[in-house]
Amino acid sequence: MINFLPVIGLEVHAELKTKSKMFCSCHNDPLERHPNTNICPICMGHPGTLPVINKEAVRKVIKTGLALNCQISEHSKFDRKNYFYPDLPKGYQISQYDKPLCLGGFLIIDGKEIRIRRIHLEEDTGRLIHPEGADYSLVDFNRAGVPLMELVTEPDIDSAKEARSFAQELQLIFRYLGVSDADMEKGEMRVEANVSLLQLKPKTQNPKPKTLGTKVEVKNLNSFRAVEKAIEYEVIRQKGILGKGKKVIQETMGWDDVSEVTFSQRIKEEAHDYRYFPEPDLPPLRITKEEVLRIRAGVPELPQNRRTRLIKEYKLEPKAAEVFVTNKDLGEYFEKTVSEFDPHLSKEKLQSLIKLATNYIVTDLQGLLKGALVAGEDFLITPENFAEFISLIYEGKITSKIAKIVLEEMFKAGADPSHIIEEKGLVQMTDEKEIEEIIKEVISQNQKAVEDYKKGKENALQFLLGQVMAKTQGKVNPETARKLLLTKLK
Repeated sequence: MINFLPVIGLEVHAELKTKSKMFCSCHNDPLERHPNTNICPICMGHPGTLPVINKEAVRKVIKTGLALNCQISEHSKFDRKNYFYPDLPKGYQISQYDKPLCLGGFLIIDGKEIRIRRIHLEEDTGRLIHPEGADYSLVDFNRAGVPLMELVTEPDIDSAKEARSFAQELQLIFRYLGVSDADMEKGEMRVEANVSLLQLKPKTQNPKPKTLGTKVEVKNLNSFRAVEKAIEYEVIRQKGILGKGKKVIQETMGWDDVSEVTFSQRIKEEAHDYRYFPEPDLPPLRITKEEVLRIRAGVPELPQNRRTRLIKEYKLEPKAAEVFVTNKDLGEYFEKTVSEFDPHLSKEKLQSLIKLATNYIVTDLQGLLKGALVAGEDFLITPENFAEFISLIYEGKITSKIAKIVLEEMFKAGADPSHIIEEKGLVQMTDEKEIEEIIKEVISQNQKAVEDYKKGKENALQFLLGQVMAKTQGKVNPETARKLLLTKLK
């Protein structure tokens, strides 16, 4: 049996978050739904127009390069990449060829270093719209000229799952840096995968490939699922070809999300097919060390560092830490909540409060926060009030049932929990004599359940306890109620 090692490299495109386009002052608005609104003679490629470099876009690419351990080029330039697409107004794309802004670098995925070859800056194309049932296509040029960052990896990825993890981590990094929203559904981040197979000799274990197999590029993958599925399919397809003694053709493939198959689009172009030459209308760039230092100072804590810190500092489970890393706003809310707890508490009590807060944020608060964002509403529960809410639960002043009522009211009105508890009469019952009277009443009204319990039916005890909780409207601590109920039943 012939064994093959998948050899995968990714090209990731991300639209940058800038106010204006790459070479003109047109508004950069990915949410604009009216076609051909944000356009001008420059981004439409009219003769005689002159592009001007967007400095902020350059800074954002350098910032990304620094976050990914790249070397920042002291000298860089733009080039013309010549090819014809209906949505490419100039008939060429202003890109970067031999002198990109960032070189080298790496990203660690599950303990493995994935090398980054380069990160460069270019302009995006327009967008083709194909009306259903029509024999023509329409072109929307709103996206034409939007700053587009392209990151190219070395062929260090050896599985579809690893490629997906790399793309997901990269999206997180883009968002943490504030360089791109990288929303794949909106086309703000697109992934292309270069897939080839290396035949392994017997008794050889994962050698570093010296001569790569024939490379096939799968274009415009617009979801993480598509990245994983397309690579999986392409690996199987190429194995089938090579297993029959045939040769893989170097070509560009598309991905059919419905049928989950790749399909041929065209024979792959080589670099010389694009006839690159220096862009004559733009000056070369010189990036000073002082400018790089200024940009480096703006690089925030990155996802991997945050994961490590959250687990170490707050003793979080990896799954909970991942929720707070993936949802950056939720993670910041968690840390602000914890900062409201009394720092003079014992380590054991403080850790219990952190654990309780984590559970409520991940299970209850995350859904409420997401609902508020979807509805376009303000989130009214402050970290200070939420910390007080967690303390009330921990101290046994409210039951879990009452806690849900209080949390809903906090979400609606933004009031502090103590005020809500007092106003709605939700104070927990602590008078054991009062609780015992209710238990006597439940026992007298449910004699069959009492007899069933005495016969060893444990469900009967749960039924009786439920009746006690119902009569007290959840205001009694369940453990207290259970203890007193067992005493009475004995």
